[in-house]
Formats: sequence, C-alpha cells, structure tokens
Amino acid sequence: MGIFGNAGQICSAGSRLLVERSIYDDFVEGVSKFSTTIRVGNGMDTETQMGPIVSQKQLSRVEGYVGIGVGEGAVVSAGGNRLSEGALADGFFFRPTVLKYVDYNMRVAQEEIFGPVVTAIPFDSPEEAIRISNATTFGLGGGVWTRDGAKAHIMAKAIRSGTVWVNCYGTLDPVIPFGGYKMSGYGRESGSQHIDEYLQTKSVVMQNG
Repeated sequence: MGIFGNAGQICSAGSRLLVERSIYDDFVEGVSKFSTTIRVGNGMDTETQMGPIVSQKQLSRVEGYVGIGVGEGAVVSAGGNRLSEGALADGFFFRPTVLKYVDYNMRVAQEEIFGPVVTAIPFDSPEEAIRISNATTFGLGGGVWTRDGAKAHIMAKAIRSGTVWVNCYGTLDPVIPFGGYKMSGYGRESGSQHIDEYLQTKSVVMQNG
C-alpha cells in the first residue's frame, strides 16, 4: 500500500519499485495480483481500501502518464485505466496500476505521477539498486526490504532520501524528523528540528584588545 494508499496522492508515496532481477517476474506478478484485490470506492464507505483521484484534471494526468509509460516500452501488468462502470462511473476512480519492464530513465520513473501507479524496475546488485535509487531529482522517502541487517544499514546510509524505512513503509512518528533531499525540499517537520524553525540564531563575534 506504499503506492496505493490514498490513491498514490501522498508526497512520499513509493512510486518506484526496485526488484532484484532473479525474482522480478514472480514478484511483479504477486504485486499485480494483490492490486486487483484492493477495493476501490467511495471514501466514506468503511469497506473502501482506495478512494478516488482528487479531480478530473489529475485523473487525466494519471491516465496520460500510463500512456507515456506504454509508449516508452513499459507493459501494464495490472490496472492501467479508470473505473467507469456502475456506481463509480461518475467519479474520478483509477484502477491500482502496476507497470513492468520499466527503465529508470523513463519519464514514469523520473517524474511524479501522484496517482496509484507503481513502476517496477529490475536491478542486478545492491550497488545498482543504490545508483538507480539516487538517479532522481527527488528524495523524500525510500524503503529497503532485506533479512540482512548489515545490508539494511549499508543501503539506508547510501540512499539519498530524507527518510528510509526498513521492512516497512510510511510509518511516521512526531518525534522523528520528516523532510526531503534535493528537489523534495529543505528543512524538517517534527522532532527537535521542527522547533528550530521557530527560533532565531544570533552569532556574536568579538575580538580582544
């Protein structure tokens, strides 16, 4: 749900999914099958797991990016279009979407779609995963899944992101600073760093004599 929560309309949504090549096809198939089980509907319905896109304009943007991805060579593994039947026909509902065979240079992997679309990118080594992770102008949130504690620390240190979650995604706490690197902004919310935003620092320089 790192990308499907709030229909992907979260600043730190996990829109790029890097998967080791040896398990790529099986893993993407599993994510695709999971996406089809998500109940899309009215956000006021307690059974709903994913609500609508915020506006027609944004819905068109999401649809457009899926088209761009396919044009660049990506393949729609699940979803890929709006829900236009039944009670959802008049709303801005888009199916949870998985794009596979994505290269990290594609626009769908470099630009912010801000919708329920995840781009699955294969990698062959931890070093390549780090390179792909950092090959973006954004750096707000990232995640690492591994059973190897040492590898988790190595990856978390190397990824240029304001927050790196390990074996989870999107967990927040007001005592933990939250903010981004690069084009994802500057400064931090929450934690003691947030208090600094309300303080003025004065420097006094004196020379003896």
